[in-house]
Amino acid sequence: RLACVGAAIQERFFGFPATIRSGPMHEYDVALKNILTRSGSSILTQLTGVSSLRWINVEAPKVSNRRVDLLGELPDGNLVHIELQSRNEEDFPLRMAEYLFGIQRKYGKLPRQVALYVGEAPLLMNDRIEGPDCSVRFHLIDIRGLDGEQLLASTNPGDNVLALLTSLGERPEVVRRILERIAAGSVEERDQALAELLILARLRRLSGEVIRETEKMPILEDIMDHDVIGPLLRQGRAEGRVEGLIEGRVEGQMDILLSQIQKRFGRVSPAVAQRIAALKPAQLKRVGLRLLDAQ
Repeated sequence: RLACVGAAIQERFFGFPATIRSGPMHEYDVALKNILTRSGSSILTQLTGVSSLRWINVEAPKVSNRRVDLLGELPDGNLVHIELQSRNEEDFPLRMAEYLFGIQRKYGKLPRQVALYVGEAPLLMNDRIEGPDCSVRFHLIDIRGLDGEQLLASTNPGDNVLALLTSLGERPEVVRRILERIAAGSVEERDQALAELLILARLRRLSGEVIRETEKMPILEDIMDHDVIGPLLRQGRAEGRVEGLIEGRVEGQMDILLSQIQKRFGRVSPAVAQRIAALKPAQLKRVGLRLLDAQ
């Protein structure tokens, strides 16, 4: 459903239809790509050291039916490949190497590679793939490590939105601060940034907080009448109530499972607790059943 909302937002705000692709990033990559490619992006400077790139159509360098997220050209003619990732994947370094050589074949030069991790779980992936006679390395950046205050201070609303995904987003007042920055912009910028915020907030399970804070700000009251964002906000209210019930139930399952493991096997290590916290309800149930026979 959010993939369709993302496509509607892209067509509504950016004037061209989006191709919805499958995979873990399909709900978020429309918003992230448009923020990164928007003129004056502060986060682009943090990632690449330059404030603007000439963006290249990236559908051509395909590898194993995949396509790179963003490919840009620097003023000196060198290429920069930016890949967006929302979860840990063991084969991600291999995929980056495939992209590297796919771009080389297409454009005749090896790009500088930057992978931006935006997931909720701690970053656990490697930044290289190595063999006996070769090594391929790329810049792997956890968005939590970027300067959230710098993004929040930017005059670019997209940067303000991305501050939510940095470590700054862990502070209780940050949603309100981001909305205050959004509210200070023009109507068009405000609508666009709020739509992006609503989508990306799901990466930190903060959709409900965004909706609650939005309703408190009089300058944003008319947003409920917007043809794209209004329905999303109303849907978010209902989903927020359901999600709250589901999250409470899942947390209860996790607490019980952790207690059972600790009772039977002793202290639960942080690594095990982290793995359990990442399980979905059906997986928690299976683990609970396996615990009955575990030695």
